[in-house]
Amino acid sequence: MSPVVVILLLLAGVSEAAGRVVPLAVRRPGVSRTHLISLLVTGGVVEAVVFGFWPLTAWALAGLVLPSPPPGDGLLWTPGLVAPLLFTAVLAFPLLGPFLHLLLLVGVGVTLAGPFAEATGLGWWPAAAGLAVAGVGLGLAVEAVRRLVAWVSVPRRPEPVA
Repeated sequence: MSPVVVILLLLAGVSEAAGRVVPLAVRRPGVSRTHLISLLVTGGVVEAVVFGFWPLTAWALAGLVLPSPPPGDGLLWTPGLVAPLLFTAVLAFPLLGPFLHLLLLVGVGVTLAGPFAEATGLGWWPAAAGLAVAGVGLGLAVEAVRRLVAWVSVPRRPEPVA
């Protein structure tokens, strides 16, 4: 990946993470800025990595479906392909709601389906389905880790001794 693509993915990731951190900051006004910034940076990097793996995961799924492996090394992000993703992440920032965010990500998946279909030799619909399965799988994995980290990091009140 080129440095421009990495920067665009990081910007999209930080925008996504900001959509998660801003509500936390509003609900818990006593949280330190240092903690919020570390959450924002960590979340941004994680989201950028997930975005980066989205076409690669779909490529791996296509390899499972096709009788022979797809030609080439896989579909990688280019500045032209990642620009709608960055636009989506910024547009969905931060509190526009999960339904609009889902619609915007579907739009990015539709944009990515054409080049993915060409690269794998699949039809457009199977390519779009592979991207959808990969996106949902990655999203569920990140959400599970996010909830686990939140559960572990919340301080527990000691039970009163009776």
